[in-house]
Amino acid sequence: MVYNQIKQVLPHFRFEGYYVSAEELHSGNINNTYHLQYRKNGVPMHYLLQNVNTYVFHDPYAVMENIEKITDHLRRKYLAGGVDPTRRVLEIIPTIDGRTMHKNGGYWRAYRYIENATAYDRVMRPKQFEEAGRAFGEFQRMLCDFPAGELHTTIPDFHNTTKRFYAFVRAVSEDKAGRVRALEPEIEFMFEHRRAMGTIVRELERGVLPLRVTHNDTKINNVMIDNDTDKAVCVIDLDTVMPGSALYDYGDAIRFGASTAAEDEEDTSKIALDMEKFKLFTRGFLSQVDGFLTPHEIELLPLGMRVITCELAMRFLTDYIEGDLYFKVKSPTHNLIRARAQMALLEDMERKADEVQAFIDGRNK
Repeated sequence: MVYNQIKQVLPHFRFEGYYVSAEELHSGNINNTYHLQYRKNGVPMHYLLQNVNTYVFHDPYAVMENIEKITDHLRRKYLAGGVDPTRRVLEIIPTIDGRTMHKNGGYWRAYRYIENATAYDRVMRPKQFEEAGRAFGEFQRMLCDFPAGELHTTIPDFHNTTKRFYAFVRAVSEDKAGRVRALEPEIEFMFEHRRAMGTIVRELERGVLPLRVTHNDTKINNVMIDNDTDKAVCVIDLDTVMPGSALYDYGDAIRFGASTAAEDEEDTSKIALDMEKFKLFTRGFLSQVDGFLTPHEIELLPLGMRVITCELAMRFLTDYIEGDLYFKVKSPTHNLIRARAQMALLEDMERKADEVQAFIDGRNK
């Protein structure tokens, strides 16, 4: 039973009312997440409880410090603008002793559940993806005055594609899981894209691109969409909020949401860049970031799409080679299937590069 997995943890948080039920959610790749229902004076009270994956996040307290700073800043900005932040910003449920996290056979944290809203794993209606673009653009706009240097780097070199390539090469050399022999085309693909993958890293190091507060996991299922209006309500899953480039946030959202197939589609002939979805998200995103992103950043948004897609393909392939240590997998070849899917998507992005750039340039005039 789910309850048996979490019963020792529940009394340590300031949940209101009495416990009714718990359901494990399986949409995330990293943390174990539970939807809790309590009841207070006959009224249902909903919460999220999470067990933080310490293989991925070596310092959970640094993660929570970042989240606390970001949510406090967003809440103040919304209030200053006359906007009720109740459903717009994640609300941390403190522990009984007033902390943001409880340690008990792992590291646990809790949030208030956002009612009457859904995090979709894929775009159900076109308007939702434009709203997701607006939400992630607004997230960056609201944080453009937050000093990025005050944030912890929760995953060192998360988007440092140069270092990730070296890690990939090391994994190939060590071949710990004995899987390299059958991967010659995939390995060659990564070597062919090596230089292009490092472009954003190099421009950040040179100061050509500004360092910003970025989300770093901008999938559509990290935006809560109101069930009644289809409007974006809140950006969630803030574990990877760190200093970074806006190009990564934009690129990852397109990579995930504007693909014609699932992230783990085995039939690569079904995988392509959906140009209509690309345009929808881009309209929403640019409606919020025009005015604070530099012209050079906006010009390079298509590069973000390609770099982040190649980076994730390499991460999936690296994890497969190392024996599936990072991402949750549903089968022994799940990470390899994911890698091939991202490679197919990147190839279609490259075919449509001129059309993509023309749309970005046209919207930026």
